[in-house]
Amino acid sequence: MKDVNYLRISLIDRCNFRCQYCMPGDEEMAWLDRDVLLTRAEIVSLVRDVFMPLGFNRFRLTGGEPLLRQDAIAIVSDLSRLDGLVDLALTTNAFILADKARALYDAGLRRINISLDSLNADTFRQITGRDLWHNVWAGIQAAYDVGFDPLKLNVVVIPGVNDREVEALAALSIDRAWHVRFIEFMPIGNSTLFSDKGWIDSADLRQRIRAKYGLESASVRGSGPADIFRIPQAKGTLGFISQMSDCFCDNCNRIRLSADGWLRPCLLNESGQIDLKASLRKGYPPDRLRERVRQLLSEKAEIHFKDRDRGTRDRYSRTMSQIGG
Repeated sequence: MKDVNYLRISLIDRCNFRCQYCMPGDEEMAWLDRDVLLTRAEIVSLVRDVFMPLGFNRFRLTGGEPLLRQDAIAIVSDLSRLDGLVDLALTTNAFILADKARALYDAGLRRINISLDSLNADTFRQITGRDLWHNVWAGIQAAYDVGFDPLKLNVVVIPGVNDREVEALAALSIDRAWHVRFIEFMPIGNSTLFSDKGWIDSADLRQRIRAKYGLESASVRGSGPADIFRIPQAKGTLGFISQMSDCFCDNCNRIRLSADGWLRPCLLNESGQIDLKASLRKGYPPDRLRERVRQLLSEKAEIHFKDRDRGTRDRYSRTMSQIGG
């Protein structure tokens, strides 16, 4: 298994969208109480005193929607100043990004991923439950104008919903250095609207794009699992994340910390998680916390999820937004 050096940190489980692949169902979500969330000081302490001494140097802030957290920019500032940090990124739905892009950049953030599942406002509303496409587009433009590089656009491809837009979304990479990432739909606890639709293989998406624009392997490589390509002469790139059709568990270099302090070794398997927040609040010293994390890392190879032939439904007690996918 690849060395694990990448931690995804969920700042909050709350979100102002209701994306069907992330927060499925029509029932009202039961949000975590604010005193249950890791505090700013606890997040920084875990990163600085526990994870970085274990070799972690890449971190991504997620949610829910991380920018809903009032101290999100302060957390970015704290983390960006840590010695030994190689990479700090943030994933957002961009609804309020237009107002926060400059402050995030000034706080030290340079890499940002934005969810953009459709260029059609009606389809966008169907997927997200919100009629806010223009707000998101304004956030993308603001991030581009500020200078975020790379600026990545995440597209979850849902059969029969937004898959007809793949070529148009790919074209966003031609004239600007925007990096579009196509993500195979993961049926984790999804509503009936999507759960029976399966997913479209990345190989099929690449063939469609190749037929329209041409496609070549890109020389750049990121720290994640995406296979990177480029439309000839394009300024940006196209990435394909194939967690359903082409399992990359053996090369996984990441673990996840939920907003309430649970450390998970695998997105698709809930076994093996540990409650770091409880240990931290009991006063466990950093060396004891590091030992708990070290033990989890030693078990990660046996915890990862590869038995896809048996399906994925009903395996998870949390939605993607609660995990901090």
